[in-house]
Amino acid sequence: MTQFMDVHTGMKGITADQLSEAHRADLAIEAEEGVHFKSAWADPDSGVVYCLSEAPSAEAVQRIHERAGHPATEIHPVPLTV
Repeated sequence: MTQFMDVHTGMKGITADQLSEAHRADLAIEAEEGVHFKSAWADPDSGVVYCLSEAPSAEAVQRIHERAGHPATEIHPVPLTV
């Protein structure tokens, strides 16, 4: 499976509780698309949120995020890790 880093924008002021809630919403349905969300990070000042996942495709990642109510602005494959 490929790792993906996705980016969400427009989440200015997001709190730790809101980030956790959004992550839990993804986790609750991720298996339906064969996705596994590993971590999420946020910058409340800029409103940018990043998520790292393993998935069969970027489209599968987007479908989960859309169903959870927070579609990604960008999704990038991450083929190399050190």
